[in-house]
Amino acid sequence: MMPIHATTILAVQHNGQVAIGGDGQATIGNTIAKSNVRKIRKLQDGKILVGFAGSTADAFTLLDRFEEKLNSYGGNMKRAAIELAKDWRMDRYLRRLEAMLITVNKEELLMLSGTGDVLEPDHQVAAIGSGAMYAQSAALALKKHAPHLSAEEIVRESLTIAADICIYTNHNLIIEKL
Repeated sequence: MMPIHATTILAVQHNGQVAIGGDGQATIGNTIAKSNVRKIRKLQDGKILVGFAGSTADAFTLLDRFEEKLNSYGGNMKRAAIELAKDWRMDRYLRRLEAMLITVNKEELLMLSGTGDVLEPDHQVAAIGSGAMYAQSAALALKKHAPHLSAEEIVRESLTIAADICIYTNHNLIIEKL
């Protein structure tokens, strides 16, 4: 998968709950352009949540395409993700888009990339963006050592840790849960 800078998105399934969150920072090069970008979107009347990392314009293009696929496949998230990934890899225009997506519903958690990947991550934790490894590490540790926490609490604490470390991640967090 391509490395994406300029944000952190984290999704966690834990104890029958699902939460996804992201920071609000947008950068241009090494300059903060905006500090409160909303990188989490609700689709299908709130049944599916999507987070994006990478170029904002590219991500919005992919979100639109993903929503079209969801509508074409009756809200089947996995099928829509696979069809988007095929298009993303094969289409000359889409192939140039620099973004990644995480999609979640109550049953599934998927990571999508422009190389045709549709991954169901181990341990029900997915992270993308420049602070991904910090957030993912924190989430895995919290799931293991603080199992009483909710998915939302794990996402919030893990993103806070990532924001403390990653210069492309800030503390303006948006978290949604299903």
